[in-house]
Amino acid sequence: MRKILALHTGGTISMHEDELGQVLPGEENPIARAEIALPENVEIINEEIFNLPSPHITPAHMLQLKERILYAIQHENVQGIVITHGTDTLEETAYFLDSTIQLMFPIVLTGAMRSSNELGSDGLYNFLSALRVASDNKAIGKGVLVVMNDEIHTARYVTKTHTTNVATFRTPTHGPIGIVTKTEIVFFHQLQYQEKYNISTVDGNIPIIKAYAGMTDEIFNMLDFHKTNGLVIEALGAGNLPPKVLEGLKKVLLNDIPVVLVSRCFNGIAEPVYAYTGGGMELAKLGVMFSNGINSQKARLKLLIGLNAKLKGTELSDFIHDA
Repeated sequence: MRKILALHTGGTISMHEDELGQVLPGEENPIARAEIALPENVEIINEEIFNLPSPHITPAHMLQLKERILYAIQHENVQGIVITHGTDTLEETAYFLDSTIQLMFPIVLTGAMRSSNELGSDGLYNFLSALRVASDNKAIGKGVLVVMNDEIHTARYVTKTHTTNVATFRTPTHGPIGIVTKTEIVFFHQLQYQEKYNISTVDGNIPIIKAYAGMTDEIFNMLDFHKTNGLVIEALGAGNLPPKVLEGLKKVLLNDIPVVLVSRCFNGIAEPVYAYTGGGMELAKLGVMFSNGINSQKARLKLLIGLNAKLKGTELSDFIHDA
C-alpha cells in the first residue's frame, strides 16, 4: 500500500461560484472530501494545511509546506505528496519546494481553473491525475512536478500562460516532461540535477523590475538600498538594457546588492551576447548574474534561497546560473 499525503492549500480548486457569479472560498474544501476512485494500492490522507487564495501565499507559507513534507516523509511513512494550490502562484510554490527538498519521492502540485461547482470544473480530475502521478514509480527522482490538464510539467520551467483557460500551464522552450493517459503515466524527459538547499528562513526583500523601451535609471534611484537585499531584472531580448539604466544599476551593485537578470521573452535563455552600451556583455562585466532559462518570479525565489543559504560570490552566481 502506497500512502499519499494530500496537502490542500486553497485556491480555485477549493472555491465555489455563487448565484452572482462570484468565485469565493468556503469554510470547507470540497476536493478534500470528494469520493474518488483511487489508483490500486493507494491510500490517501487529506490535510487542509491552509485555505488561502494563491495571491495570499508567501515564501513563509512555502517554507511551512516544505517542513510539513519533510516531517511526513521522516515520521509518517508517506511515499508521495500531492498539493492542491491556487494557480496564480502555483509555479512559485512548486519551484521553491523543488529548490529546497533533497529527497527523491514524488511531490506533485495541481489546481483548477474552474471552481468546484462550475460547469466543466477541472479540479477533481486534476486531483485524481496528480494522485496517479504521485503513486507511480516512474515519478520517483523527477523532482517536483505540476500536473494539469493531462500534462506533467517540471516545477523548474512551467508557468501560467492564460488567465482562464484550463490549458493554462505550459513549459516554454522545453515542453511537458510527460503525459497522463487513460491507463498509464508516460514520461519523455529527465531533467539534470539542480543544487538544493534545505533553508530554515526566507528573509529578504527582493523586488522585480521589468525593462521597457526608453527606460531610465529613475526606478533604481528610488530603491532603499538599506532595505533591499537583492534585485531581479526582466531585461530585453537575450539580456540587454537601455543605456540610461546603467548609472542607477551601478549604484545598486556598488551597494553590494546582488542583481539577477532574466529575459522578459517567453522563450529562450538570457545570456551575455551583445557588446554595445547596455548590452549583456557589459552587464555581466559589471557583476550582474544571468539566470539560465527561468522566469523572473522563480529567479527571485532562487536568489532568496541562495541568500538564506548564506551563499556569496562565485558560489551564489553558480547557483543562480545553474538550471
